[in-house]
Amino acid sequence: MLTWYSAVILGIVEGLTEYLPISSTGHLILTGSLLDLSGPKQASFDIIIQLGAILAVVVIYRDRFMGLIRPDSQRSFSGIRGLWLLFLTSLPASLLGLLVHKAIKQYLFGPTTVALALGVGAILIFIVEALPKKVRFTGLDEMTPKLALGIGFFQCLSLWPGFSRSASTIMGAMILGADRRLAAEYSFVAAVPIMIAATGFDFVKNHNVFSADDLVLLGIGFVVSFLFAWLAVKWFIRLVQNVSLRPFAWYRIVLAVAVVLFWPA
Repeated sequence: MLTWYSAVILGIVEGLTEYLPISSTGHLILTGSLLDLSGPKQASFDIIIQLGAILAVVVIYRDRFMGLIRPDSQRSFSGIRGLWLLFLTSLPASLLGLLVHKAIKQYLFGPTTVALALGVGAILIFIVEALPKKVRFTGLDEMTPKLALGIGFFQCLSLWPGFSRSASTIMGAMILGADRRLAAEYSFVAAVPIMIAATGFDFVKNHNVFSADDLVLLGIGFVVSFLFAWLAVKWFIRLVQNVSLRPFAWYRIVLAVAVVLFWPA
């Protein structure tokens, strides 16, 4: 049964892992398994507390998000053009997610499938970091519709719990010519519409599983995930300027092995 302390733990896990290339969904599934939490309510709770992490990015990049509402002539990533780029990035995973949402929850929300996704994602990170770097884009205002849509197709990989939305979009952006910092920043910004869509869809579909008492627990998870997502984003954006993604790949491998060997089924 979900309690206040399990809500705090899940909020910390969500906040710390949402924007790092290590999969927040995978970590929440594993944490839920350790805490003996399962069922439709638990799965929906994990998704809904993402709103806290979403708000953290909106606050950190508030100038960019305000620019989407009030266009800035000095920035090409603003106004209708900025919204169009975010729409293109969100479109592929949103459409695919609507088609396979039920199957994902039924078949892929488990420690074994998460471990496999962690391992596959780690291998791809090593491959992407080993590829010759042909950087053509270094800032949000250099984003193009082709680049935005290409990142969107890579984002479809994140529908596999444990793969990581952050990892898929960052790797996709780097493969398509973005430098590591731009890849990370656009990953943060592009997460907002797709996560709002996923959270809203899940809440509308499963709101009846929550009682009035659960609203307090959702609030706790929301606040905690906001605080820890804020810290994680600030730390990660500084880190990627000087360090590759390989340490995260090694972490994923270690965690995947630990899950296979020691995690309860």
